[in-house]
Amino acid sequence: MHPKNLAISDFTYDLPDDRIAKYPLEERDNSKLLVYRNGEIKSSSYKNLEEFLPAETLLVFNNTKVVEARLLFQKTTGGVIEIFCLEPDNQYSGITSAMMQKGKVRWKCLVGGASKWKHGMKLQKNINEAGREILLEAAIVDRLHDSFVIELTWKPGELSFAEMLHFTGHIPLPPYLSRAVEESDKTRYQTIYAKHEGSVAAPTAGLHFTNTVFKKLEAKNIQKEFVTLHVGAGTFKPVKSEMMNEHEMHAEFIDVSFDSIENLLNHIDKTIVAVGTTSLRTIESLYWMGVKTLNQTNITVEGIFVHQWDPYEIEQENISAKDALSNLLKWMKEKGLARIITKTQILIAPGYKLKIAKGIITNFHQPQSTLLLLIAAIVGNDWKNIYKYAMENDFRFLSYGDGCLLWQKNQ
Repeated sequence: MHPKNLAISDFTYDLPDDRIAKYPLEERDNSKLLVYRNGEIKSSSYKNLEEFLPAETLLVFNNTKVVEARLLFQKTTGGVIEIFCLEPDNQYSGITSAMMQKGKVRWKCLVGGASKWKHGMKLQKNINEAGREILLEAAIVDRLHDSFVIELTWKPGELSFAEMLHFTGHIPLPPYLSRAVEESDKTRYQTIYAKHEGSVAAPTAGLHFTNTVFKKLEAKNIQKEFVTLHVGAGTFKPVKSEMMNEHEMHAEFIDVSFDSIENLLNHIDKTIVAVGTTSLRTIESLYWMGVKTLNQTNITVEGIFVHQWDPYEIEQENISAKDALSNLLKWMKEKGLARIITKTQILIAPGYKLKIAKGIITNFHQPQSTLLLLIAAIVGNDWKNIYKYAMENDFRFLSYGDGCLLWQKNQ
């Protein structure tokens, strides 16, 4: 069945509010770990993760860093307008270059209270941070069908956009936590290996990893690789259409180096496990980019963008993961590219078979979400048994909750 024909109502379960973890555990690796393999389910904890992975496994992590993407402006009348920075304007080559802009930047944003923002009005915000006065201004440049293009200017102009956000913005916690940001969220809603700024949500599967866990994995010769996918607000976007053919998957920036792709290729005959849905979407997208370079020898960097239905409609019979990645590396060499910076809109849903990964480490996801579709693609209808088991055994759900190691069926 083509995923276009899936009814989202078939991917739901009852999630009471008291099962949503509103805060993380005191110790990251104390989180519970559900392990699923070919119909069998076990309970453990992240401290014992290495027991369930074969030696020489390659774990792929998303090293994106959450930015303080919520900017609050108070009008003289007392009303508050919230600007939620989604992604850079199209004039920038990627998030990294946009985050380094100094003094001025244009960003696609959601605006809370937009009706209070009169045409031509500039919003202003003054912050005194560690004795430094920061003046931030915002003006609407364009109104898009689902967002706004906002020009942000600030003084002192030597501050980068990333630094300015850090001083003036707020961490955007998931809406389902239904609480204000607290000081502890600044560190706990961030992985310990977060590096590249640009996400508006954490790659939450990685929140459970500690140096202690990494040392145990290393002792078993389980290796790490890092890719970057900047998580957008679309990760919280509910599927509102009854059938998936009417749902538009969100696109997100990815940044993967030549060396990382080469490392994936070197492990393709071993075991590759994605830590998180974002890591999985990234490495699976690399396969389809490789297929595109095989099918279209003169393809451009813009042309390798992976659209949501590409995996179900591109001709790729008998193209192995090894061939796809090898050709992608060859194409990068010919183009003189040290890394791939592009977007992916890939939708992984039932009907999809993993090309690069053999399993995933992930949290428990919302009902009727594209993330739950991704889980169902990996484990089939057993997702219902997995979530039932988690509910009956007091697992904590969503971003600050517990997690699971799921192997693709028959692996």
